[in-house]
Amino acid sequence: MRAGLREAADPARAPKMQAYMKSTMPYYGVPSPVQGTILRAAVAAHPLEDFATWRDTLLALWRGATHREERYAALALADRRAYRRHLTRDAMPMLEEFVVTGAWWDLVDETAKLIGEVLRGGSPLDRAGLTAEMRRWCRDAHLWKRRVAIICQLRFKADTDLDLLHEAIEANLDDRDFFIRKAIGWALRQHAKTDPAEVRHYVLAHADRLSGLSIREALKNIGGLAAAEC
Repeated sequence: MRAGLREAADPARAPKMQAYMKSTMPYYGVPSPVQGTILRAAVAAHPLEDFATWRDTLLALWRGATHREERYAALALADRRAYRRHLTRDAMPMLEEFVVTGAWWDLVDETAKLIGEVLRGGSPLDRAGLTAEMRRWCRDAHLWKRRVAIICQLRFKADTDLDLLHEAIEANLDDRDFFIRKAIGWALRQHAKTDPAEVRHYVLAHADRLSGLSIREALKNIGGLAAAEC
């Protein structure tokens, strides 16, 4: 992966990518489609036979990254269909490290999707344990763990655990941080695709505490607050 990224590096593009993402870590300047091509070639040449090899490869990419695309590669490798069987509770220490050390929306939001796969794909016992962990995360001092707890169910549709979603939102209603308020609106907007009536009801019930940003995001595709009141 590293050799492929270095070979495809575009020094003219790299500073613009870094500036856009406000990243302290430099970029190679490799666009996403090319990153995907490099990843597919690397996976074909070097299949990862078991969980330990997969985990160690991801951690090597992540911890040894000198450029941000290497961390993108770790996340993309984790999300490949061939390796999703490894997204179990055993992967959570690694995913938590990604959240805490990534600590910016591009890395954290992709990790949240992976944590969602762990939550959705586990046994009932594993799901109960991870749900309890997300309930702790939604009150954690670390902002990005709280964001993950709010958005980890974005792909769940009708399987969304509303109790968990509402608890994660309500634990953060007084937080004035943009990324938390945006996450609340995003999570509600996504669920509105499945159950718009429930989201309208929830927004009306909490309109006095939800930020304007969260309300606008939540109702973006189903009408504004005036429509919700009708």
